[in-house]
Amino acid sequence: MTEKYHVLVLNNVSANGLRRLPWERFAVSADVTEPDAVLLRSADMHKMDIPSSVLAIGRAGSGTNNIPVAAMTARGVPVFNAPGANANAVKELVLAGMLMAARGLYPALGYVASLDRDDPEMEKKVEAGKKTFAGYELAGHTLGVVGLGKIGCLVADAAIKLGMNVIGYDPNITVESAWSLPSTVKKADSLAEVLKHSHFITLHVPLVDATRGMIDGGAVAQMKRGAVILNFSRGGVVDEGAVVAALDDGCLSAYVCDFPAPHLNHHPRVIALPHLGASTREAEENCAVMVADEVRDYLLDGTIANAVNFPDVEMARASSHRIAIANANVPNMVGQISHAVAEAGLNIATMSNKSRGDLAYTLVDVDSAVPQAVIDEIAAIEGVLAVRYLPVAD
Repeated sequence: MTEKYHVLVLNNVSANGLRRLPWERFAVSADVTEPDAVLLRSADMHKMDIPSSVLAIGRAGSGTNNIPVAAMTARGVPVFNAPGANANAVKELVLAGMLMAARGLYPALGYVASLDRDDPEMEKKVEAGKKTFAGYELAGHTLGVVGLGKIGCLVADAAIKLGMNVIGYDPNITVESAWSLPSTVKKADSLAEVLKHSHFITLHVPLVDATRGMIDGGAVAQMKRGAVILNFSRGGVVDEGAVVAALDDGCLSAYVCDFPAPHLNHHPRVIALPHLGASTREAEENCAVMVADEVRDYLLDGTIANAVNFPDVEMARASSHRIAIANANVPNMVGQISHAVAEAGLNIATMSNKSRGDLAYTLVDVDSAVPQAVIDEIAAIEGVLAVRYLPVAD
């Protein structure tokens, strides 16, 4: 009987996503002591003692700050995420944020809520008070999009359809994103160019060393007076102290974000939402389905898609016997692996080797069953982090 993979679920992951793990090969539970894989949303794995049995981690969302990625990479464990699965939900929230800032909806709602419904003068007060909340339309204004991944491209397209001018910047734009970007988006050569020409600046970048605090006092000083910053990326990409100072002196008219903080709360020009970016039924389901598929395919076939620390490797099976190897990206690694296979009298049907930074990943299909001694020999090669034998299930 084929042994099942045990999957630990740390959060309330969509049932439709978990159904992508066939019951005959997977046992899914919130109470597993030695899991083969972990699925989660926002749980903090930095505080966990992650068992050595873990072969893969899947985050049903885009960010992986709550996972010790570097430590997992050193163990040869891929960390999967779901880029783009929540893109439409975030796009809609960015549009809502722009409308709230442009039309003064947040203080207007507060004003109406403050009125006494039993006051016979309520209607007159509504008419008198509305003058305070006169706003402006989005059409004709310029939106600067920093980060042109799936979300950034969707935001750019929606803004153009609303009659806005759009300028975008992403030094690491992918070919796929470049193809999906509307042709009317002006491509900026620098962040400074975006800041200088935009009335609204929306951020869609990961939180890494290069982006931490990218919107600081110096960046704010380059913006148009009265500009609006929208941050549905990560709180850390903005120096919130510098932003609050700019709000206080009128340089910025509003800061709209998805990351409440004590020094932002109750500020009259801050609209802080309780991390709603991906909090729709559709986005949660899309993320769960995508990441469950990724983890399933990795455990069963060794293929990799959307791992934040491994290269993408897709290879159709050429036989029933497959070896998957994670190793340091150093010279002659493929040669040593091939030698170990050949010495055992095994014929290689096909092989794929891809690298990403200091790490490489190799799939090898051979024509016959692989003895445990061969797996052990490959595992003993200096620089090999993890080896898995993946025969087709009976």
